[in-house]
Amino acid sequence: MQRNGELKLGLYLVQAGYHEGAWRDPNVPANGGVDVDHYANLVALAESAAFHFVFLPDSPSVVEQDNASLARVSRNDTFEPITLLSALSSKTQHIGLVATATTTYHQPYHLARMFASLDHLSRGRAAWNIVTSGYKFEAQNFGENGLPDHDARYARAREFVEVVKGLWDTWENDAFIRDKENGIYADTTKLHLLNHRGNYFSVRGPLNIARPPQGYPVLVQAGASDAGMRFGAEIAEVVFTAEPSLENGKRYYTALKEKARAVGRRDDQVLIMPGIVPVIGKTKHEAAEKLKRLQSSTHIDVLFDTADRWLGSVTDLRAMNLDSLVPESLPRTNLIQSRQKVLLDLAIRQKLTWRELICLVSDSRGHLMVVGTPDEIADTMVDRFDQGAADGFNILPATVPSGFKDFVELVVPELRRRGKFRPRYSGETLRENLGLKPPLNRFTKVA
Repeated sequence: MQRNGELKLGLYLVQAGYHEGAWRDPNVPANGGVDVDHYANLVALAESAAFHFVFLPDSPSVVEQDNASLARVSRNDTFEPITLLSALSSKTQHIGLVATATTTYHQPYHLARMFASLDHLSRGRAAWNIVTSGYKFEAQNFGENGLPDHDARYARAREFVEVVKGLWDTWENDAFIRDKENGIYADTTKLHLLNHRGNYFSVRGPLNIARPPQGYPVLVQAGASDAGMRFGAEIAEVVFTAEPSLENGKRYYTALKEKARAVGRRDDQVLIMPGIVPVIGKTKHEAAEKLKRLQSSTHIDVLFDTADRWLGSVTDLRAMNLDSLVPESLPRTNLIQSRQKVLLDLAIRQKLTWRELICLVSDSRGHLMVVGTPDEIADTMVDRFDQGAADGFNILPATVPSGFKDFVELVVPELRRRGKFRPRYSGETLRENLGLKPPLNRFTKVA
């Protein structure tokens, strides 16, 4: 595959940082989740470093299973991503804006309109992280007792995305002529009703906003189960994955690119960007001490709840002998299957006990974690890029702002010294900066 030799970088932004104990750090704003200036400062720092995008996760529910853990986490006091990124679009000029939104409990028309609006507000910098709901309490917020079956969620998602793309195409690029002299605002010969009838949706259209500046906002996806990989190969332009193992990362990278080629897509139009949790110190010992302080701030109730959730809620961890080895298999979950597999593979490969795995989940949720000096972190990133395990990385700072500031000030210069990261933005839109082609309007193409 032809690559330009430079990494793509995104900032995965959680209000306090990725570590479960981050919010208790004295340098982390206690109310950061509902402070737009806190986010604006972090995004400005990312933009100053020429990051390709900022990425906001989301779930339309609390995810903790009991009040003991719910009382001790900060994630349930934060903005909805599209709303927040709409505000941040006016405070930024170049950086891409990735919002997470589920296909399980939205309607296509709503999301098509909101993401088109964000793309216009940002002048072509919007992206949609397409997810299927994976937390059991989401269903109960929308009148259902439980989540639909895993594969059924992906079947709905596939049709959902096709409807959204169809709505984005219903007006041709130059349909709104806005001719004051003759009193004609829209050229209706360039209007195409979608009239979609499918297994899950019936949508007439048209969308009541012009086609997005990018054609479509960039499509991001994070699934790594069999169904998720098929979906990503067919639809995604950026794939966010969790893989701590270099060899497994190379296999995933190769397999996904092959699947994409099989459906007629080019390698450079499907970018694979795994997550990395950097904990940075001037020495390895200093970095390890930073992690140790975060671990000491994480309550046992949070440790158990977090591990249980990411393992698919299929075990009673409190009933386990914590010093026994994690077994080679667990019951299959209907929740987040890909992450359960990553964590179980990691536990088997490293011969982890339950106690060790529970702590690891709190630290990284199965993402690659590098605790060390700026050189060591840069070494790891460049090695994975050069060996064909990544096109770039989503940076998951353990704490913000300090952990991210360390990355920008210490690691980014090292990546640039090695010729692996750009010094400035090269395009106007997110697509241009990622090297992704704008999609043709399907109706124009047919005509």
